[in-house]
Amino acid sequence: MSQGITIAIDGPAGAGKSVVSKKVAQALNYTLVDTGAIYRSVALLAKEAGIDWQDDAGLQAVVAGLDIHFNFVGEDNQVRLGDRDVSAAIRMPDISQGASLVSAQASVRAGLLDVQRNLAGKGGAVLEGRDIGTVVFPQAEVKIFLIASPEERAKRRHQELVGKGQEISFEEVLADQNKRDAQDENRALAPLKAAEDALQLDSTDLSITQVVTEIVGQAHKVLGF
Repeated sequence: MSQGITIAIDGPAGAGKSVVSKKVAQALNYTLVDTGAIYRSVALLAKEAGIDWQDDAGLQAVVAGLDIHFNFVGEDNQVRLGDRDVSAAIRMPDISQGASLVSAQASVRAGLLDVQRNLAGKGGAVLEGRDIGTVVFPQAEVKIFLIASPEERAKRRHQELVGKGQEISFEEVLADQNKRDAQDENRALAPLKAAEDALQLDSTDLSITQVVTEIVGQAHKVLGF
C-alpha cells in the first residue's frame, strides 16, 4: 500500500462510482471499500432470514453478526459474507430497494460506521457510497461527488444487468432508479448530498479514464507529487 490518505467518492446509483472507485484504488494501490455493498449485504441477509427491511431490532441482529470483506479477484472487487461470494446476489433489483430501506434505519447506519471505518483502516483507502464525505469520513482528504444524467445512469445500469443475463427493460431500471433516488435524497438520516468541500464531477459525457485521471490527480496534489 502506498502513502495513506482517504478518498471518499459519493453519488447516486449509476453515476459510475463502482468502476471509477475500483480503478482509482488500483492506480494508487489502495484498499477499496464499497459501502453500498455493505448495506446491500445487510438487506440480502435480512431477506434470507425473513426479517423485514424496516424491522429495527431484526436488522440490528444482522449488523451485529455481519462478517464482510472485500477481495480483488482479477478486475473484480469481490464481496464475501464469510466464505460466500455474494457479489452478484446483492446487485439484484429487489436488493437494491432493500438496501435503500435498510440504510434509512438509524441503528443500522450507526452500527455500520465502525465496520466501514475498520475496513478502511488508517488511510490508503477508497470508499464509495452516498454519505462517505458527509458522515462516514468527513475528514477524508479527497472528496468527490460523482453524478450523471438520470437517463445515462439508467442506461449504464440496464446494460450491466442485461450483460449478466437478466431480463429487464430500460423503463423498469429507470423507474427503480428514480424511486431509489427519491428515497436516498429525502430520507431524514444522512440523505444523499454532496459534502460542502467535495469536488463535483459530471460523468455523463466523460470517459471512465477521464474521471479516474481527475481523481488520481486530486490525490497526488494532496500527497505532494
